[in-house]
Amino acid sequence: MIEITGQSLLAGNWITPAGKTFQSFNPYNNASMYRFASCGSDEIDEATHAAESAFQTYRNLSGNTIGLFLNTIADEIEALGDQLLEVCDSETALGTVRLTGERGRTCGQLRAFAELAIKGEWVQASIDTAIPNRAPVPKPDLRRMMKAIGPVVVFGASNFPFAFSTLGGDTASALAAGNPVIVKGHPAHPATSELFAHAVAKAIEKCGVPIGVFSLLQGVGNELGTGLVKHPLIQAVGFTGSERGGRALMDIAAARPQPIPVYAEMGSINPVFVGPDTLQAQAESIATGLSGSVCMGTGQFCTSPGIVVSVASELFETTLKTKLSEAPRGYLLNPQIAASLQASLENLNSHPQLEWLNRAGFEAGSMTPPNAVFKISGKDFLADKTLSEEVFGPVTLYVECENEAQIVEVAESLNGNLTASVHADEDMDLAKTLFNILEQKVGRVIYNSYPTGVEVCPSQQHGGPYPASSVSTSTSVGVGAIVRFARFVAYQGTPDALLPEALQSENPLGIYRLVNGELTTAGI
Repeated sequence: MIEITGQSLLAGNWITPAGKTFQSFNPYNNASMYRFASCGSDEIDEATHAAESAFQTYRNLSGNTIGLFLNTIADEIEALGDQLLEVCDSETALGTVRLTGERGRTCGQLRAFAELAIKGEWVQASIDTAIPNRAPVPKPDLRRMMKAIGPVVVFGASNFPFAFSTLGGDTASALAAGNPVIVKGHPAHPATSELFAHAVAKAIEKCGVPIGVFSLLQGVGNELGTGLVKHPLIQAVGFTGSERGGRALMDIAAARPQPIPVYAEMGSINPVFVGPDTLQAQAESIATGLSGSVCMGTGQFCTSPGIVVSVASELFETTLKTKLSEAPRGYLLNPQIAASLQASLENLNSHPQLEWLNRAGFEAGSMTPPNAVFKISGKDFLADKTLSEEVFGPVTLYVECENEAQIVEVAESLNGNLTASVHADEDMDLAKTLFNILEQKVGRVIYNSYPTGVEVCPSQQHGGPYPASSVSTSTSVGVGAIVRFARFVAYQGTPDALLPEALQSENPLGIYRLVNGELTTAGI
């Protein structure tokens, strides 16, 4: 068993900073638990300089070495055993069954990026050989590949304390690309983050990589995160959280003398569209499936379905209301989320055009919210843009449209989202129209299913137009996430002795490369 000390890990050294203290919170019993202290400007400066120093070595390590490091991290996470699950459950109330699955996903992500680093083809090596006698101008030899960018700051997320937090996809992809990472631990689960940091520390020792390649700075308030993003040695930011938080980081990064990219995954209402004829044929089954998706994780998934759009159906409305009311209440992650949800429910309940179909009590201070469904007409929904904003919790809004044309109008009115779902077996013409609209609005279009559950694989796209994410061309899930933390470098007329192995003529890595327009593993 590892003792929870309340410390931060700063480039191989466990420290107790002198900043503001805070405690994690147990949603099960409304009690405070582990005490931590916040890092400040001194710790930021030390961690970033250590990361920059480590970068000069780490970025030039072989893919085999980086892959071994990532695989070893995964091994060390698993070696934490039940302690990791039990500590995290006490800080999040997510349950050990859910957390066991998320641990598997987290280790799977690390091992997938390890395999990517070992294979080496993610660098997208491209070679155009010289044509010295080309007229009227000779063609130079040009070779290009992706290279690591430098120290990256990752902000841990509250709702996925494993897969999107300290050692989640952002950290894994940044490390795989050859970048050191400084994690700003989420204050809702600091003990969980401390355990993860122990896993990294052991992997660093076993693999002999520079100690500055990873730091975990714990803290509460905005000063720590702001200071990290402002630091001139930081080259990129990974963030999963609210639109407000992500937008603040984007503005800070853009205002730097050297602006840097912020890869932020933010708010999303993940609309579900149901064709009229399909609703008539499948009202009960769709309502049942939707209810399960709304309640999953107490509605605290970034892909939770916040609105369902169709025509009127008494059976659908009744079934959805009944299923949500009968579903057990889950726990919210922390008091801040609970307070925000209580305020949102009060605002929705006071809206003159909204009807709370299954109204239930939610006492101040409670961590177990009702599973709520509201109803509004399509016309009134279109008149109020605030209803397109995310409500974080087990809440959905039934937008009751007059006809297919109004369903389409609602789709056209939406801002960027992570996902959109379409159920339209009996309405294929409508489905074609909706797909044409939604592929411009979201990163993932789903047919005959629900948005919760994000498969981790190369074909996944977890991102979307703003405000779903800050960079609509990137994904934060799947091996494609690695390119966020790399940039292309081209070499002109450069001898093999000065080239990275991926671009050397004999192709010592044996990777696929684009050579004079043809994909090949052959040497030149």
